[in-house]
Amino acid sequence: MDPGFALNGQRRRGGMRWWVLLLFAGYLGYYWLSHRQEAAFTGRTQLVDTTMDQEVALGLQGFRQILEQSQVLREGEAVNEVREIARRLIAAGPRLEQHLAATRGVAAVTPWDAFEWEVAVIESEQANAFCLPGGKMAVYTGILPIAQNEDALAAIMGHEIAHAVLRHGAERMAQQKLVQVGAAAAGLSTSDMDPRQRQMLMAAIGVGTQYGLTLPFSRKHESEADHVGLMLAAAACFDPAESIGLWQRMGANAAGQAPPEFMSTHPSSDTRIQRLQGWMDEANQVRAQFCGNSP
Repeated sequence: MDPGFALNGQRRRGGMRWWVLLLFAGYLGYYWLSHRQEAAFTGRTQLVDTTMDQEVALGLQGFRQILEQSQVLREGEAVNEVREIARRLIAAGPRLEQHLAATRGVAAVTPWDAFEWEVAVIESEQANAFCLPGGKMAVYTGILPIAQNEDALAAIMGHEIAHAVLRHGAERMAQQKLVQVGAAAAGLSTSDMDPRQRQMLMAAIGVGTQYGLTLPFSRKHESEADHVGLMLAAAACFDPAESIGLWQRMGANAAGQAPPEFMSTHPSSDTRIQRLQGWMDEANQVRAQFCGNSP
């Protein structure tokens, strides 16, 4: 008789296949050791398994698709302002990274020459902006009334540029790959369990991954981009203090519609304001060093 079946011909139900989880743990360790690198500006260890060339290609593809489906402004005051802010922020980037690297005793690792910077202004009521991997950036006109001035707009654009230079997109892709492999390993390791128990366990794993890993990971990226973006704006001689008013207005614009922070990919406006206030002395020091007494 097949040992996997009972006398009535039904398959026996067992427990976890722990060897599958052990194999996944081994793969996780190998993957981490093979693809870890030092993040720009911060020096923290991050997991990236795509090259800059791949990121640039992915960013260009996504950018073209977005522009084809959008009303892109080609000229005007808003276009000129956005382009000038982008120029100043990008120019300040390498100098700022060298400064922070020397201050923190880490290496300046950003391959600035690999980025293909381009900025577009999109006519839309959407209050949004983005910078795709590789340096393709867009600002939606709906965010301009909330920004109100170039210093606040620089904080927004600095945040988006920070996502690109910190390679957050590549890091998220690596994380998603591990989550998918982990889900497959969990599914295989529980395949002999009672179906009802297995369903409950897999649901618990899914919820735990979402709220214990994916969402906190995303919020960490947002806070990191807030910090580096604030320093970029300061190094480009914009007033970092305007970021506080910006997020006060962003919070008011959300009008209580934002989900609780633990359920969101982004920190709450109050959390962002508190952290920005904590970084303000550093930002003012950067501005003083890079810009002297300029207004």
